[in-house]
Amino acid sequence: MDMTSSNNNVQDTTLLRRVWDWRQPLIIAGLLGGLISAAASFLIEPEFQSSVVLFALPQQSIGAQFYEEVKREDILAYGETEDAERLLQILNSDRIRRRVIEKYDLWTHYSIDRGQTGAQAAMAKVYAGKVGASLTRYGSIRIDVYDSAPEMARNMANDIAQLTDSVANQLRNDRASEALRYADRSLRQNQNEIKEMEGRLGDLRSVGIYDFPIQIEGLNEQYATALAEGQTTRAENIQSKMERLAPYANEYNQLTTKLEDAYEQEAVLKKRYDLNKLDAESQIPAAFVVDRAAASDKKARPVRWLITVMGAVSLALAALVFLLMRDAIR
Repeated sequence: MDMTSSNNNVQDTTLLRRVWDWRQPLIIAGLLGGLISAAASFLIEPEFQSSVVLFALPQQSIGAQFYEEVKREDILAYGETEDAERLLQILNSDRIRRRVIEKYDLWTHYSIDRGQTGAQAAMAKVYAGKVGASLTRYGSIRIDVYDSAPEMARNMANDIAQLTDSVANQLRNDRASEALRYADRSLRQNQNEIKEMEGRLGDLRSVGIYDFPIQIEGLNEQYATALAEGQTTRAENIQSKMERLAPYANEYNQLTTKLEDAYEQEAVLKKRYDLNKLDAESQIPAAFVVDRAAASDKKARPVRWLITVMGAVSLALAALVFLLMRDAIR
């Protein structure tokens, strides 16, 4: 173990001695790399950064807040991490990207020929380098836009936030509209059934049946009274009336039972229809913007000093590797 440590120390000392001996060419290589990198950094077009910070809001049913007796969620609450992740997916979606590209004519702005082969891939790559969205440690979403024109970076960042809210509402409205169509169809079917049953009850009333149980009960009392008083003819007339009403007994009872259930179902369906209609037509915010983008008066990139330092270090390391390989070959 001691021998191994001793060998390692000797090798480290040898390497340091070589680096010291080669200090002049390494310094020259570093200076040359720094100069080249600094010169190259001035060829890069400066870009300004604009940022928007927003919090995602939960996408709840606004109709439920008005029509449900028990409120399960607070409409004023901030969104959780899941809501922020869902909104982030929308921010990075192709739907948002297409709208921004078309609105600001980024094909011309980024000098990309739309008709060339691979134009879409080139645009996606450039766009990804200019526009980005990510979650912060505070649970918010940060949208960063870089552009050579500070006003354009500001406008794009603010529009992306607005478009995200619009797309999120559109997706929610589309889902609610689909549910609304089912609710409307069910409600209309129920109302047509009620109309048919009410029409049939109207036919029964035309033949003298208004409330079968009450009518039969009254006729039974009159029949019993007539028999008790010995009014045979009157009793026979009352009996003939009951016999005329008897064939409609089952139909009347079934209609009134079904109609009562249909009225209850209509109330439920009407409530669901109103709930989905409100969700399909309402526009509630999907995000709360904390900081809107402003035009920057200081460039964000390139960071020339960092490029210069990295170039100097890289070329110096490359020179060191070359010298070590040359020494090893000799």
